[in-house]
This record gives sequence, structure tokens and C-alpha cells, in this order.
Amino acid sequence: MSIKENYTSTDIQAIFNRIAPVYDRLNNDLSLGIHWVWKQMAVSWSGAKSGDTCLDICCGSGDITQLMAKQVGITGTVIGADFAPAQLENAADKITCIYPPLDWIEWLEADALNLPFADNYFDAATMGYGLRNVTDISRCLEELHRVLKADSKVAILDFHRPSSKMIRRFQQWYLDAIVVPKATQLGMTDEYAYLNPSLDRFPTGSEQVQLGLAAGFSQATHYPIASGMMGVLVLTK
Repeated sequence: MSIKENYTSTDIQAIFNRIAPVYDRLNNDLSLGIHWVWKQMAVSWSGAKSGDTCLDICCGSGDITQLMAKQVGITGTVIGADFAPAQLENAADKITCIYPPLDWIEWLEADALNLPFADNYFDAATMGYGLRNVTDISRCLEELHRVLKADSKVAILDFHRPSSKMIRRFQQWYLDAIVVPKATQLGMTDEYAYLNPSLDRFPTGSEQVQLGLAAGFSQATHYPIASGMMGVLVLTK
């Protein structure tokens, strides 16, 4: 795939299928393992509790899904859903190495813009690095609102362009000098070049709050983390 500004849903699906073999390694290396802290924050902010039925949409290789499963316990259910089958295969393989087994996780290939669930189905939801990649953010938020029960929450973790010019310059240096060369070593140059245009078009935290309210959520709060390079949008139905 050549580097470009506008990506279709098919393009994005292909990217995430291709990066599946190196996805976990790059996440760990490039965040120095800190991504696990951010993901646990999202699970905590989702309000998931023991016995709940929960959704982790755009689950990728299943890190947040696993954390959510541990949060709800054996009496709960967690569905890890993604539109990239190669990512789901990785996620399913990873949990076979976990003891005791997380038998209450279900894996499902699904589109975040057309969720195959009934209205008012889930007690809580999470989304990690997915909202930035959907082709229709408003539609995605409307679908999440539809499938959540009244008063339930979704916590959405993602990369952002920081508001601080200094931090933004650091972020761009990090992408150019660390991320892309690392991806190049693994044969994924074009796939990770996608990060820049996806960040440039992603709404700011305050804009995400407005989009959440417009989608029908009663409350919306955006929490900047990592000096604004990351953020968690928490929406309450």
C-alpha cells in the first residue's frame, strides 16, 4: 500500500491484518510497556464490575479484553470484537497461554459501525485505538450508545495530537525517529506511516466530548494522559 491521506475501511482492515504478527511486539517496545497502564485505566473508567456482560470493540490482539475479563470474573462475560480476523486469531492464541484460563471471553469478527448485538445489551464497554481508525466516528458512537444499557459507560483509549506545541514536536520526532524505523526493521514501513494521517484527522478531546453528546450519551468526559499524547474518552448513556 502506498502512503496516502484518505483510507477506506477496506484499507484499514488490511493494515491491521498485516500488522497482526508484530502488533504486540511494537506496542511493548514503543511504549516501554506503559501501554498496559493506559489499558487498565480504560477498563477502570468503564465501570465494569463482577458478573457484568461487557464489550471490548476493536479489540486487536486482546490486551484490554483480557483485563476486562479479569475485572468481571468468572461470573461475567466479555466479547472481544474486531473486524480484522488476523488480530482475532492472535488474541485467541494468546489466552491459551493464560492460567487459569479466561473461559468467559468470546471472540467475534464484527464491524464497529454495525454492531451485531441487541439494544441495551452490555453493562460496560471499552475501545482501544479504534475510534481513530473508524471511517465514521459519529456512527460508531451511536452504535456503542445503542448496545449499552442505561447508565452504563464506555471508555475509549487512543492516541492524540497534544495541544502543547513542544509536546507535539516531541511526538512527531518520536514517530519519525523511533516508530517508523522500528516498523521498517519489521517490514511494516507503509503500515505504520498510516499513524500520522490518522492523528491529523482525529478530533481533539473537546471535539470528542461533543460528538459523544451528539450520539445520545448523557455525560462525556475526556481525560488527557501522557502529556496529551494519549487520552481516554468516557461516555455514560
